[in-house]
Amino acid sequence: MANKKIGVAIIGSGSIATHRHAPEYAARPDVRILAFADRVPERAETLARKYDAKAFSHYEEALALKGVDAVSVCTPNALHAPITIAALEAGKHVLCEKPMATSDQEAKAMIAAAQKAGKVLMIGHNQRLAPLHVKAKQLIADGVIGKVLSFRTSFSHPGPESWSIEGATGWFFDKKQAFVGSMGDLGVHKADLIRFLLGEEIVEVAAFVEHLDKPMGDVDDNAVCILKTASGAIGTLTASWTHYPGEDNATYIYGSKGHIRIGADPRFSVMCFLKNGEKQYYEVGALQTNEAGGQSASGVIDAFVESIRTNTPPPISGEEGRRSLAVIIACLKAAETRRYQKVAL
Repeated sequence: MANKKIGVAIIGSGSIATHRHAPEYAARPDVRILAFADRVPERAETLARKYDAKAFSHYEEALALKGVDAVSVCTPNALHAPITIAALEAGKHVLCEKPMATSDQEAKAMIAAAQKAGKVLMIGHNQRLAPLHVKAKQLIADGVIGKVLSFRTSFSHPGPESWSIEGATGWFFDKKQAFVGSMGDLGVHKADLIRFLLGEEIVEVAAFVEHLDKPMGDVDDNAVCILKTASGAIGTLTASWTHYPGEDNATYIYGSKGHIRIGADPRFSVMCFLKNGEKQYYEVGALQTNEAGGQSASGVIDAFVESIRTNTPPPISGEEGRRSLAVIIACLKAAETRRYQKVAL
């Protein structure tokens, strides 16, 4: 596939496909978008006209289209596993949005399908690709703040109704389609990020996962979780759809020599404050937000395409997606039982 354009089909034509996947594929000269599929035909047709592609109302038709090498799965969460597995069985590489599945069993089935097909399976946890998080991981690994002792991370905004294509009546608020609310939309991002930054697994959790405010739907709109890592560090993860107004996407890591603030300052997106009085400031770009309109590249599409091109494992594999999903599943169980839960790895 060295000199051939990679043919792509995008399944689901909502906001994530419109603002992230489609424009980022189109920006690559070595990729051609061949098809869009959506259960609402007009959505697929709108994007198909824009990118000179075909439109389908059933994903099976897109998978059967000649020339399709890879697929982006941008559907409601409950459809991630069945569509991903179907695409892999059809011999396509797959980039699946997060959370990758609604259960560990589904996640394992997706990974097994990728292994059997010999195809790339990548999960869209874009936060670990952001330059500020890559820089912060390097500083932590270099021991700048010493041994990590605790942390707090938050992803909070006013809710998906303001930017999703379906608004307040959309699938985000329907448990049958979404599986979870703020924890699937936001919390899983931060579970994945903490795993990435610290380079270790979260092994035990406690949590409150609640529906506090949104009048629509039957999913959680707020969650506050306590996480414990394999090395014994403890911290909090907050996910909220009731952050009125604006967005909080910051992470703080506290160590034996000082602490690091990530995404807390609009100019210096990474800052270190050390016990010896030293301060370090890094301008490495702001984190993508929904407020920014999704216009800056996420890095996910480039990483996926390069993995296909070079026949190398993707930076966010199915197993990585599964381990981050496991944290969310454990938090849901902890909230339900009001007991600490081990993370099933």
